[in-house]
Amino acid sequence: MNKYDLVDIIENFAPLELQEKWDCSGWQVETTSQEVKKVLIALTVNDDVFNQAVEKHCDMIFAHHPLFNIPMKFSKIDIYSAHTNADKALGGTTDTFVEKIGLTAHPVGEFLRISDFEISLKDLSSKIKKVSPNARIVNNKNIKNVSKIAFCAGSGMDLYGEAVQNGCDCFVTGDLKYHSAADSEIVIIDAGHFETEILIKKVFQSLIENKVEVVIADEKSPFQNI
Repeated sequence: MNKYDLVDIIENFAPLELQEKWDCSGWQVETTSQEVKKVLIALTVNDDVFNQAVEKHCDMIFAHHPLFNIPMKFSKIDIYSAHTNADKALGGTTDTFVEKIGLTAHPVGEFLRISDFEISLKDLSSKIKKVSPNARIVNNKNIKNVSKIAFCAGSGMDLYGEAVQNGCDCFVTGDLKYHSAADSEIVIIDAGHFETEILIKKVFQSLIENKVEVVIADEKSPFQNI
């Protein structure tokens, strides 16, 4: 399949104009080749993921995260990313995570998804741990039940204030820092950047698997338990 037609499918789902101004979604590496038979889908392109693409004879890598630096050897394969545009898209990263833990939510603003659902913190934690076994919780007020939960996959703590302004008593995201945790008036669950976003690979797969052969990259969180 022509690689530009393939990208059109992705951009129909997550239009490039949705990306944040600071983001660099889109073509990371654009070779002179145009025909694509096999695509590797990844969360993050690093040396290991690139080597998987080479070993599996993939013509293209489709990733969620853009590249900050592009090593010369990466220039051999087309690489395309859909980052904040896929975060905002309906059915994107956050929606996929919310669905995976068995809840429903509605969009509020561009990134937040909010679920009006009364549930004990114990039961909510249990649902999240099935997807993110190493999730951490902040509960400075010893809250037992929550009824309005905000979600933002990946690194979403910049949206904490927006969650509070919308009356949420719980915020589920990743990349929580100490002082944000210590000062929080609501429950925060740090479900992990990797764990909340990795599910988007299956969404990308569903979009293009009837057009080209798809390989899912073998990836794991860079964080390990001691």
